[in-house]
Amino acid sequence: MNGTTVAQPRPLATARALFGLLKLRIGLVIAVTAVAGAAIQSGPSLSGARLALLFVTVLMSAGAAGAFNQYYETDVDARMQRTRNRPFVSGRFQRGPAWLAAIAALVGIATAVSWMWLNSSAALYTLAGAFTYAIVYTVWLKRRTWWNIVIGGAAGSFAVLAGAAAVQPDLSAEAWLLAIVLFLWTPPHFWSLAMVCRDDYAAAGVPMLPVVKGDRVTAYAILGHAVALVLLSLVLAWLRPGAIYLTCAALGGAWFVYAALRVARNPTRATAIRCFLASLAQLSLLLLGAMADAVLLG
Repeated sequence: MNGTTVAQPRPLATARALFGLLKLRIGLVIAVTAVAGAAIQSGPSLSGARLALLFVTVLMSAGAAGAFNQYYETDVDARMQRTRNRPFVSGRFQRGPAWLAAIAALVGIATAVSWMWLNSSAALYTLAGAFTYAIVYTVWLKRRTWWNIVIGGAAGSFAVLAGAAAVQPDLSAEAWLLAIVLFLWTPPHFWSLAMVCRDDYAAAGVPMLPVVKGDRVTAYAILGHAVALVLLSLVLAWLRPGAIYLTCAALGGAWFVYAALRVARNPTRATAIRCFLASLAQLSLLLLGAMADAVLLG
């Protein structure tokens, strides 16, 4: 091709930009946590149609929150190497009132559909997750304090509660415990990435923990959270026995804690990125184990 860059077809490029704008990779994970919440909640199992509806409404709500995050943070994204090619920064999408209206409509539709076809509790938890990420984290906390991701991490917990409430609004101890595990999981997952991108956050003036307290303090915070969430995930296995979940929680937890220990002993970008990947593996195993046991044990 003599070094010539071949441009993507416009519809494909636009679709890829929209996928990134809605942060659908993160949204898909959040939607799966909602399904896991439904799997561990005591009560009659959701039908396939209602389970699909839960997945889609949580995904829509999370996607809208992700789009608002990028709409609001265009100035910050432009100063960071990791985010400077996002659609609003690059100019592929132009910021304006129409985008805010579309984002609000997406959240509104997701909440209304969940309210009508699941129940009011599931709808309110779905809405609370989007509000926490878009307003509490993005607008109120991210530029003000390193506690941003600690408090903002509740967004993922609300997805668990939405899934559990879709089965039975009177939430079980297992549902609350999984929500707490998700709450504890988000900070060490994100702090690991923040260690890798510390210079980016410093340049953008975002007070992430590695920027404010340094890598050593961050590494010990990661380890403490990892140990706590893994222990709680094993308590969940005691409350709701299931061999698959227990195996997944133990294996994934051991991997995550080992990676966190390596960061604590040697807080470098190399160990931090391995810990980031280990946190993803741990959560994936945890959710898959919970859903697999629900299918097999009923």
